[in-house]
Amino acid sequence: MSPQKRATVVASSVATILTLVKFAIGVASGSVAVLASAIDSLLDTVISMFNFFAIKKSEESADDRFQYGKGKVQAIAAVIEGTIITLSGLYIIYEAVKKVINGSETTLLNPAIMVMLLSIAVTFLLVEYLMGVAKKTDNIVIKSDALHYKTDLISNGVILLSLVIVHLTGWDIIDALFGFGIGIYIIYSAYEIIEEGIFILLDHALDSEIVAKIEEEIEKHPRVNSYHWLKTRTDGTNNFVEFHLVLEPDMTLLEAHNISDQIEERIKALDDKKRWIITPHYDPFDDEDINNGLVEK
Repeated sequence: MSPQKRATVVASSVATILTLVKFAIGVASGSVAVLASAIDSLLDTVISMFNFFAIKKSEESADDRFQYGKGKVQAIAAVIEGTIITLSGLYIIYEAVKKVINGSETTLLNPAIMVMLLSIAVTFLLVEYLMGVAKKTDNIVIKSDALHYKTDLISNGVILLSLVIVHLTGWDIIDALFGFGIGIYIIYSAYEIIEEGIFILLDHALDSEIVAKIEEEIEKHPRVNSYHWLKTRTDGTNNFVEFHLVLEPDMTLLEAHNISDQIEERIKALDDKKRWIITPHYDPFDDEDINNGLVEK
């Protein structure tokens, strides 16, 4: 099992345990904040399980039907995950407003506080683990999961604070207000996940920093006169690069191929966590203006 898939199994298992414990205390105590955390943990379970199958699909080899592979499944998963997180945030806001209107009381504060302390400790360990896997694999799904659980860690801390304040003051409205704030924060945190997934689906270019390094690797080869039409994109797993090399007109095809191989190896070394699909094109002279004219027409 790959590190990415193992990470989703660990995450879904932890989220399932936390969901059961939080739901029991949340329903019994009437705390909107704890119930919101339970709902969030339930969604964590569903999302992590979904991510497992998304990663499994994305790791499948290219075939006749999907000739570039299925890496974009991860981007689709990220958009779905972000959307679900947004919906959970809206539901938490709804529950908070309902509690303010109804004025319901929060009970079983001591057990609720203990549950949130446990949740914070377990979630912290899970975030550290997921961040390690994300750093090692640079996988967008695991990065999204790590970001999600990091927001959970913050929201759990806020929930704990609200329960302590309610315990000390008896002001039940604090629970609703903190729950409302958590809902807003959850929606905000989902934006980054959705944005990255959509950008991948729209074939956005690689980060400007890595593109600049690619340009540098091409430019510094002594036998390359110039280059143009550099295009980059990623599907979350594979980085795709295309460019036109302007070489000497009398150069043999073997020489041109060797030059491009050297450049490709240097580009791949820029990020060994990704698979690279590099497509060079050889030009005997700079025809960028001619081709641009044809494209514009």
